[in-house]
Amino acid sequence: MADLTTLHYTAEHEWIAVDGDVATIGITDYAAQQLGDVVFVELPSPGSTVTAGQVCGEIESTKSVGELYAPASGEVVEVNEDVVADPSVVNTDAFGSGWLIKLRIDGASLGDTLDRAGYLALTGGDA
Repeated sequence: MADLTTLHYTAEHEWIAVDGDVATIGITDYAAQQLGDVVFVELPSPGSTVTAGQVCGEIESTKSVGELYAPASGEVVEVNEDVVADPSVVNTDAFGSGWLIKLRIDGASLGDTLDRAGYLALTGGDA
């Protein structure tokens, strides 16, 4: 599991880990718990580009269908095929092996993200 205090978070309950110009993106365990059992994940193709704030994927659970928003603009360099094959990994290890995509981001453009304290405030401390 990643050090949760080093991650960036969005109001759409995504986490972002930045390493150089590549951002690894997933949904938080709070989001996974709210969704329930994840049964299907649709992710953008490697080589495609995504735009910050736009829908770039879909996460379907036994309770609902949620959209995955790109937290930054850039090129998708990798998708987690293990999650596509077994979406339940999002529920069991949201901050680890349940990551969704890796994105080569443009500069330091992460938009309006939250730190851990801000995300906890957003979720009422339940995250």
